[in-house]
Amino acid sequence: MVGGRARARSPRELTDNPEIWPEQPSTDTAAEAVGHIARTLARVLDDRGLSLRATAAGSGVNRQAVADLLAGRSWPDVATVARLAHFTGAHLWPDNTSIDRKRTH
Repeated sequence: MVGGRARARSPRELTDNPEIWPEQPSTDTAAEAVGHIARTLARVLDDRGLSLRATAAGSGVNRQAVADLLAGRSWPDVATVARLAHFTGAHLWPDNTSIDRKRTH
């Protein structure tokens, strides 16, 4: 498996302060990418007034999977991110600038 043992810990556990996930930057590039996806998705859902149930129904992604992604408890796969991006119309995947934000703060 890509990531090996590093994925035994959740993305939020790879930050200095998991209590403020997903706002807390991570030195782990993959965890930082998931944090970006979670921040962006949370903002889009909030802006549009979408519930987890409506997001699950519209995207075809299990409601618990969406909740776990937002909470940083899981490592979303490409299919999950693609389905959520398609449903919301939002660009969820981070660019290099977004991942490198921890180096500028």
